[in-house]
Amino acid sequence: MNSSGLQDRSVVFGGIIVVISLIFIARLAHLQLISSDWSNYAGQLTEERETLDPMRGQFLDRNGELIVTNIASYDLLVTPRNTKNLDTIALGRLLGIELNELIRRLDKAAAYSRYVPSVLEKQLSAMEYAKISKELMLFPGVRSRTRSIRSNVAGVAGHLLGEYREVDRADMKNDAFYRLGDYKGKSGLEAKFEKELRGVTGARFHIVDVRNNVQETLNELDTMPIPGKDVTLTLDLELQKYAEKLLNGKRGSIVAIEPETGEILAIVSSPFYSGNSLTGKRRGLVYDSLRLHSWKPLYNRALRGTYRPGSIFKMVQGLIALDEGVISTSTVIECDRSIIGCHGPHTADDLTNAITHSCNPYFYEVMRRVVQRGKSENKLEDASLGLSNWNLRIKEFGFGTNLGGHIPGTRMGSVPNSEYYDGLYGKNHWGYSTIYSIAIGEGELLTTPLQIANLAAIIANRGYFREPHPVRDIGGLGKPEGLDSLHNMSVPSRYFDPVVNAMQNVIEDPHGTGSRARVNGITICGKTGTVQNGDLEDHSVFMAFAPRDNPQIALSVYVEYAGSGGDWAAPIAGLLIEKYLNDTVANLAREERVITFEYE
Repeated sequence: MNSSGLQDRSVVFGGIIVVISLIFIARLAHLQLISSDWSNYAGQLTEERETLDPMRGQFLDRNGELIVTNIASYDLLVTPRNTKNLDTIALGRLLGIELNELIRRLDKAAAYSRYVPSVLEKQLSAMEYAKISKELMLFPGVRSRTRSIRSNVAGVAGHLLGEYREVDRADMKNDAFYRLGDYKGKSGLEAKFEKELRGVTGARFHIVDVRNNVQETLNELDTMPIPGKDVTLTLDLELQKYAEKLLNGKRGSIVAIEPETGEILAIVSSPFYSGNSLTGKRRGLVYDSLRLHSWKPLYNRALRGTYRPGSIFKMVQGLIALDEGVISTSTVIECDRSIIGCHGPHTADDLTNAITHSCNPYFYEVMRRVVQRGKSENKLEDASLGLSNWNLRIKEFGFGTNLGGHIPGTRMGSVPNSEYYDGLYGKNHWGYSTIYSIAIGEGELLTTPLQIANLAAIIANRGYFREPHPVRDIGGLGKPEGLDSLHNMSVPSRYFDPVVNAMQNVIEDPHGTGSRARVNGITICGKTGTVQNGDLEDHSVFMAFAPRDNPQIALSVYVEYAGSGGDWAAPIAGLLIEKYLNDTVANLAREERVITFEYE
């Protein structure tokens, strides 16, 4: 072919390209300048933000054992515009929902939006979902969504850990982090450390049309969620489990503290419940059954139960009297039972024997000497002045305070002062003879099991305590600052020796009231309390620490309506001490007696 032929063909080919280009340019100009098709379509598109939920932090015990984690649950969603020919009778039968209730939920979803999925049923367990998953494809417009819920895999410490449940309007108003259908910690440690546990949400962006159909995913804009921080507790999981085992079937509490650090080793309120029972679609029914139960299982006796301390309080009275200089360790006082009743064969005691024998007249006289100091010639005014000073000394031991408030729900109890009795009887219308019952831990004096366990730690440490707290580490960053603040008593450490000697006698004396707490090979120091309870059976109370030297555990045990402190609270304390220090229990007969306890 000659050169002129090739040139002609090139001209033709070039012309075709020019014509096609002109057509495309003209069409584009028409779309941009004249036609509204593309602008209308673009106007129907919008950007949607999909929230990516972070994994919530876990709870671990002091040894790294898992207590609370996250497990999958399943929500069923319905998109009303896709429910054509939906067999509501079959769907209701599959889900176990009455037809009228199912129709109500479907109507509610349609009223909200025909194009946006709404929750039809929430928090199905893996087992519940497995039973229905194969049949869901038969129901147009119904699909599942996986989300995580909390699982207390250890099955312990429900009162301390608290509840994780759906947010309400107040939560969403107070914190923009939460959206409708989200969950958060609502009580206990789940609530206290909510911001650390919840993590940071991520986001994925989509282009969707007016019917909520995804047209494009903008992956370049994605931000990944940041998991929540794990919280390592001070609890010893094995001790916690054992404490709950010993209190099962009883009403009461156990609080165990590591004296040197103030770390909570175990904390039990009985009857107890598993946090797992308050998740899922049956939560409402379970909660109502717990709320209405006569034993009040939702009530945290360890932190919120207020009781008269009984004879345990005599040790505090003795320590203050020593420091005030109104007695010495060798002061002997007659057991004058015409003043106040007493028990046992003793007739006159020094401080150590008075604590050992729990002599009521001794501590009646001890407190009288503290309160009536002769600062006013008017005996009634003198008692008022003395009681004000006594009140401050008692609060130094943590009574009438929340002990730093590091455990959610802690109550302060009540330590009466002069203003209290002025309000009750009138100013200068009362004297020591009116209020003397508080000398032996009765009357208007109210304490909590946590405060009594803390008293055991103070005596174990010979005069100081660190504020009781349940957290060792958050997110690998260590213990939050201020959890273990130190409190030194103004009572010198030397004054604690006669009290410790007496507490050892309570356990080791053959006639001691705490002999049922004795454990071979461990020197335990303890004190029984039989707490008056009106016309009802007394509460059985015991506090102790062990070993005597270099103490590793201090605790309080309360068994409501069980009689004397030595009968039930003391043997429980002995078993717990043995379990913690020896990792085993040798006295199986004692364990069996405690476990099989029944109220008469």
